[in-house]
Amino acid sequence: MHLPAILPWGAAEGFSKQMLLVLLSVAIIATFFVLAARKQQLVPGKLQFAGEAAYGFVRNGIAKDIIGGRDFIKYVPLLFSLFFFILVNNIYGAIPLIQLPTFSHVGGAYVLAGLVYFTWIAIGVKKNGLRYFKLATVPSGVPWFILPIVIPIEIISNFLVRPVTHSLRLFATMLAGHLIVMIAGSGIEYLVMQENILLKGTSVLVLAGAIAMYMLEALIMVLQAYVFTLLTAIYIEGALHADSH
Repeated sequence: MHLPAILPWGAAEGFSKQMLLVLLSVAIIATFFVLAARKQQLVPGKLQFAGEAAYGFVRNGIAKDIIGGRDFIKYVPLLFSLFFFILVNNIYGAIPLIQLPTFSHVGGAYVLAGLVYFTWIAIGVKKNGLRYFKLATVPSGVPWFILPIVIPIEIISNFLVRPVTHSLRLFATMLAGHLIVMIAGSGIEYLVMQENILLKGTSVLVLAGAIAMYMLEALIMVLQAYVFTLLTAIYIEGALHADSH
């Protein structure tokens, strides 16, 4: 969980394993899609087909479905980058020896959520001007005498709670899954070292539970990349069409 820095400097944490994995993820993603798009054949090979399917999933399954046919295309690069960046950094946690999802440390989740937060606000202001803040906090059709209660709730919900939950949802699930696998591994080691044969035998049950949790964690790794990207698309769509909500 807290490995020593690879290249320590000063009082700071230094260049850590998390930083190395983040840089490696960028190289992996860039290499895969550059190779997949290199030939661009009419009848795609396996690598090109995989790259096109991955791109099409984000383009059509998230951007087009959520944002809409007229506006979605300009936001595909952002959503595409977010999805695969989070996916690869999450999947690290399921790879033996690496076994460290980088978003199990909260700093990366805060950075991505902050990027998304300022992006959808900027989109809303660009589309609607400063009137966007009124559109985002004053629901249409609400009686005027309820507005003093509703407006503070909308401000807190949209501009304070939303970015916090967006980041913590990713961080907490990655940390929890990582902790469960670590605890199971430590439990197996402890039980195997006991002299009592019954305790040694129970290590098999713990191992079975650990494998099940490992598979569940791998599924959650993929789902969290999808959920983070899906919510980003929803926030962008809300900023674009604030005047019609």
